[in-house]
Amino acid sequence: MAAATAAMLPTAAQADGAVAQPSRPKLLVAISVDQFSADLFAEYRQHYTGGMKRLANAIVFPAGYQSHAATETCPGHSTILTGSRPGRTGIVANNWYDLSLPRADKKVYCSEDPSAPGSDSDHYVVSPLYLKAQTLGDRMKAADPGSRVVAVAGKDRAAVMMGGHVTDQMWFWGGKSYVTLPDRKDRPVPAAIGPINARVAALVAKPGKAELPAMCRSRSVAVPIGQGKQVGVLADRKAEDFKGFRAAADFDAATTDLAIGLLDELKLGRGAGTDVLTIGLSATDYVGHTYGTEGAEMCAQMVALDNNVGRILAALDATKVPYAVVLTADHGGHDLTERTRQRGFAYAERVDPKLNPAAYSEIMAREFNLSLKDDLIHGDGPFGDWYLSREIPADVRPRLLAALKARLLAHRQVAEVFTADDMRRLPMPQPPVEEWSLAERTRASFDPERSGDLIVLLKPKVMPIADPTRGFVATHGSPWQNDRRVPILFYRPGATGFEQPLSVETVDILPTLGALVGLKIPAGEIDGRCLDLDAGAADSCAD
Repeated sequence: MAAATAAMLPTAAQADGAVAQPSRPKLLVAISVDQFSADLFAEYRQHYTGGMKRLANAIVFPAGYQSHAATETCPGHSTILTGSRPGRTGIVANNWYDLSLPRADKKVYCSEDPSAPGSDSDHYVVSPLYLKAQTLGDRMKAADPGSRVVAVAGKDRAAVMMGGHVTDQMWFWGGKSYVTLPDRKDRPVPAAIGPINARVAALVAKPGKAELPAMCRSRSVAVPIGQGKQVGVLADRKAEDFKGFRAAADFDAATTDLAIGLLDELKLGRGAGTDVLTIGLSATDYVGHTYGTEGAEMCAQMVALDNNVGRILAALDATKVPYAVVLTADHGGHDLTERTRQRGFAYAERVDPKLNPAAYSEIMAREFNLSLKDDLIHGDGPFGDWYLSREIPADVRPRLLAALKARLLAHRQVAEVFTADDMRRLPMPQPPVEEWSLAERTRASFDPERSGDLIVLLKPKVMPIADPTRGFVATHGSPWQNDRRVPILFYRPGATGFEQPLSVETVDILPTLGALVGLKIPAGEIDGRCLDLDAGAADSCAD
C-alpha cells in the first residue's frame, strides 16, 4: 500500500509541471458507502490509516452533492452511475404509491417487479424494472458486448441501481445470505458465493463480541433514549441476530470478501473488454439508523470501513491491470435527536406523531364529508410524497388538495409543501447545487409519473421518527445539507492527486468515468458533466 500511496506524489520528472498520465483503465470500480456523509468524511479523515487514507490523498471532491431533496437510499444510488437525478431515473423514493396497480398493495418498492406473481412492497421480487436510466455498465455493454458488469452490495437496491439492467453477476444480502436476482437462480453460481455464505452463517450463529478500537474510547458515552434503551456504547451481538449483523463491522467485511472473490474468480479487468465492478457497503447506514452518527458505534465502523477499502484496493493492485476507482455515498445523514440536543442544538426534535398521512386522511375526510372505501391519503411517512385517492370526486379534488396543503403548511414542523403542478411548472435546476432553493431541490427528485400529489418537507433537525424506542433512532431523507452532502473520491494508480473544494454532483461520476475509457454519451441524455481528473494542463474529459 505504501508504494501505491507514493505513486500519487509528483516525481522528479514531473517537477517542470508535467503530470503523469495513467494507463487507460481496464476495470472501473464504483464503491458506495451508504450514509457516508461529507461530515463523516471530514470528521474521520485525519484518522484513516488504510484504504480511506489512500483515497483521501487522491483526487478529492469533498463537497459532493446528492443534489435532490429525496435523500433516500434508492434515489441516491440511482444517480451514482446513471449520470441522472431521480427526476430522470424515475427513482423518486425507496417506496412510492402507484394507485393504478391491480393488486391491493398500492405501495411499490423501488427495486421490485410489481407484475411478478406474489410480489408486494414487503415481499417483493427484486428487479431493475423501475430504473428508467442506463447505468455505466448498461452503456459499456451496449458499446462493447465484451465488457462485463458485476454488482455486489449489502442491499438489493444498491446492487440494482448501480449495476443496472444487464449485469453479468449481481449479488446482494437477502436477509440470511447473499442471493441473486430471482430470474437468475438457474444460472451457474460462482464458486466464491458458497464459502462466503457459509462463513457468514457460522459467524451469525455465534454471539459477536464488541471490540472498541483505541481511537474510539473517548466516544464511548451512553445516551439514554426513552425507558430501557441507550446508544453510544458498543454492545455485544446475540447469536442468530441477523438484523443486528447488518449494523456490525462483519457485514461490510462479508460484502468486501464477496467483491474480492468475484474480482479474482471472474478475472475482472483481464478480458477482452473493459469491465465494471460496483460495490455497495451498507453497514454505515445501518449503524447510523440504529445508533446515530456520533457515538462509539460509528467510530468503530469508520475504522472497519478504512480496513475494508484497503482490502479492496490491495486486491485491485494484485490484478496488475490498470483500474480507476470512485468512492461516494447515496446520501448523508445526521445524529439522533437526543445527542444533538445534548451538544448545543436544543431546537432539534422528533416529529409530531400526528403528522402522518393516516391522521390527515381522517381530518380531511371529516372536513369534506367523504366516506371512501380507499384511504383518502397514501404516503410512506411524515415527509416526502403524499398521494390523494382516485375515489375523491373530481369537483372536490382541487379544493381538498389546497386545503390539505394549507393545513400542512400551518404545522410548525413543516418547512414547505409543493404540489405536483408546482413542480411541473419548474425547469430542471442548474448548478451550483448548494444555492438551490427547496423548490429546485424537490424538482430534481420529481417524476410526473411517480411523484406524489403533494411533496412534504420538514424543517431542519426535525427527525421523522416519532418513537426511537421501537426501532431505528435516526434517519435521513431531508432536503437539508447534512443529508445532501457526500464526498466524491477518485483514485487511479499513478495519477497525481489534488483537491477541488467547489461543489460537484454524484451525477458527474458517470461521464467522468466514461471519459476515461472513451465511452460516448449523447448530449441531453444525462444531467451530469465530466470532471477533469488530470491535475495539470491535460484534460481527462477531452476526446
